[in-house]
Formats: sequence, structure tokens, C-alpha cells
Amino acid sequence: MSEQSVSPRVLYIEDNPDNRTLVKRILEAEGYQVLEAENGRVGIGLAQAIRPDVILVDINLPEVDGYEVTGRLRKLDGLGEVPIIALTANVMKGDREKTLAAGCSGYIQKPIDVDLLPVQIASFLER
Repeated sequence: MSEQSVSPRVLYIEDNPDNRTLVKRILEAEGYQVLEAENGRVGIGLAQAIRPDVILVDINLPEVDGYEVTGRLRKLDGLGEVPIIALTANVMKGDREKTLAAGCSGYIQKPIDVDLLPVQIASFLER
């Protein structure tokens, strides 16, 4: 398989199925392969198995929140350099800084801009 035929793999860790569906539709329309995880534990396991090109993580996950998921992912072999982007409704003063301090590479607030999201994801893949 040539490199040109390989779509970038995006892992989206999000407990809300409507949010997962929206992001999947947007990114697949732009040629991304989107894999979904409904919680942090599943997301960590899937990340280890598939080695995605970029990970989107909701911060407000049940059981294991997005901060903890990010911290765990950063410690895993082969995932330390993968861009992890917080995709979150946490938009209070200091929330962006908290996500970056937890190890996220970036921060995208909800509601997402459907036109801007693919551009934002591409910018992390180019780094």
C-alpha cells in the first residue's frame, strides 16, 4: 500500500454518541479514517492497538476523565509524540491552560466549527 493511499487515522474518545457521529462525518468527508471510543479505558486500549495519527479526547468523560486519559497515553510507548487534542465544552478561564498542562497538544472548544475542524486537525498532523 502506498503512502498516498493511507488515510490519516483519528481516534475520537467521546462518551456522547451524537458528538462522535458529527465529528466522524465531518472528518471522513475530508478523507480521514475515524475510530471511536465511548470512554477513556476503551480509548487507551484502542490507541495502543491502532497507533492513530492524532487523538481527539473529550475532557468530561465518565470514570476516567480526559486529563487522566491524556496522561496515561503520554506514558505509552509509541504514543508520546502523537498529537492529542482536547475537544471540549470546558471553556472557562484557565481550561485551555489546564488541558495543555495535562499533556494535550491543542485545544478545540465545543460547539465545534464544522468548516474549521478539518483544518485544525490537519495543522496538528503537519507538525
